[in-house]
Amino acid sequence: MKRSYKTVDVGKELLERYKHVPVATVWSCLHNFLGVPLPYMENVKIMTPNKRLAARARTLRFLPPRPDKDLETKIGEKSPEMLAMSRCGEDDVLVADMMGAKYAAIGGDVKLLLLKMNNAAGLVTDGAIRDLDVLEEENYDLIVYAQERTPYGGRPWAEPAEENIDIQCGGVLVRPGDIIVGDNDGVVVVPSWFAEECIEWVEDHEGAEAYIKEKILKEKVRPGKYYPPSIDTINEYRKSIGKGPTNH
Repeated sequence: MKRSYKTVDVGKELLERYKHVPVATVWSCLHNFLGVPLPYMENVKIMTPNKRLAARARTLRFLPPRPDKDLETKIGEKSPEMLAMSRCGEDDVLVADMMGAKYAAIGGDVKLLLLKMNNAAGLVTDGAIRDLDVLEEENYDLIVYAQERTPYGGRPWAEPAEENIDIQCGGVLVRPGDIIVGDNDGVVVVPSWFAEECIEWVEDHEGAEAYIKEKILKEKVRPGKYYPPSIDTINEYRKSIGKGPTNH
């Protein structure tokens, strides 16, 4: 099938569907169906457990500090970090490339207040988060993924350098507008142009798996009889709920 790779503005209704499916199945679709080798952010874990994230990525890149770069970027309200957070509204998530610096903080409660003020969904980084207790006590209502908690700032490892560009986070390419999907297992990145096709695939496979689990329990057979689900089984499931056949 010929696809357009143009960035799509994914709406709230589609994002809500992602909040009802597991990251593991989204990963499976991206890896096995779309052929993306590394869609899962390694060493990025949930800091606010039992919350599901599905939001559009707004990106921020950190780089190692240097005086000449500091002059360009440490400019108050117009700094890259302030501009990146300003782009984050409802159903948006700040994704920060900290170059994998484990204990380097993306920010603390004062800077991140801007995300709260904008009703952003949360933040994701392959660095660290500081002041997490304050964020929870003062009800910032942010879903947070990071490598670790930390008392440190960003230096000497990194400073905010560029925003609204392609970045990596946890080894995964993230482009502005991509869909960030997270649960307790971690985070995967869905290209915006693939978001609708992906959720349809995922919902089919989740439904088919529930369908074959019932068959396994009813027939008292080994799961290998029906699992992994074949295209015939998926279409059998789709027929059972009044849908037509699919070819994937």
